[in-house]
Amino acid sequence: MSNHALLEVIALDAQDAVAAQSGGADRLELVTDMAADGLTPSLRTFTAIRSAVDIPLRVMLRLTDGFTVGGPADADALVRAAEQLREAGADEFVLGFLDDHGQPDLVTVERLLAVLDGCRWTFHRAIDHAPDRDALRKQLADLPGLDTYLTAGSASGVDAGMPTLLAEAARQGEPGYEPLILVGGGLRLDHVPRLRAAGVTGFHIGGAARPQGWAAPVSPAAVREWREALDG
Repeated sequence: MSNHALLEVIALDAQDAVAAQSGGADRLELVTDMAADGLTPSLRTFTAIRSAVDIPLRVMLRLTDGFTVGGPADADALVRAAEQLREAGADEFVLGFLDDHGQPDLVTVERLLAVLDGCRWTFHRAIDHAPDRDALRKQLADLPGLDTYLTAGSASGVDAGMPTLLAEAARQGEPGYEPLILVGGGLRLDHVPRLRAAGVTGFHIGGAARPQGWAAPVSPAAVREWREALDG
């Protein structure tokens, strides 16, 4: 297995995408509205980014803040958004929903997967809000296309989640633990050595790629610093 670390960077627009690719990002996560922790971007944004770069893109499927899908109309709107993105050429996605009890919302997830039709996808940080992470992984283990968990190990971020991340990294390859662990959520460069030593090979950055804050674009130099830290 390759020890190359995957570096995924959040991109809000084509300028971000070009900067992230030039800095050494392997993949982009496409979102809008970071005030709501990242929602589904417009078709126009997707097509602009897709034509601007040639690295893989994962598009967020999430229309409201939080980790529940909302009511039936909200779920229908999300399915329509997924259909439109697929028709526009999107072929990798990010999604993840819990029910009111913190269990995986399999009804919504399976409706979306029917539209995604075998595309690869990330189950995002909803896992950090589930009361039983192990049970969630086992419930999702057989879903088609699931190849990544984006997680900080804790709803509070990587500082609090480090023990969980290290424990889950030690279980990679077990049933439910085959997908890539993509660490993100308060991730800092000083976390990298411990995570790399534990065998973690996926890293996801948003704010860390924007030293001037979310109102400013991605900095190629900031992305390059991460690339060099991961490759070092």
